[in-house]
Amino acid sequence: MSQYLVLIYGDEATYAAYSPAESDDMLAAHRTFQQIAGAANLGGQALQPTVTATTIRHDANGEVVITDGPFAEAKEALGGYYLLEAPDLDAAIAIAAQVPAPTGGVEVRPIQVFAQP
Repeated sequence: MSQYLVLIYGDEATYAAYSPAESDDMLAAHRTFQQIAGAANLGGQALQPTVTATTIRHDANGEVVITDGPFAEAKEALGGYYLLEAPDLDAAIAIAAQVPAPTGGVEVRPIQVFAQP
């Protein structure tokens, strides 16, 4: 079995404007997804808003540059993730297609495993 990271993107402004009932509905939709995914779901979490992010880069001189906020600005931001285990990419996509992401979408990426020294 292989592992796949499902990155959930959405419009933070829309989520921030949700009523308590809409937030509850979204949480219920994710709980339903978790039940559907079953044992294939190895875990996942929501992320705090992008305003809480800190970006770390190295400049041309190799010095560390720390910036508050995300590096790139976009309408859709990374809002959470699931770690799935599936026999192949097609199976992972079939599961990930059920992730609730009403204001964006999801990205499925295989986890690259490095040999231990």
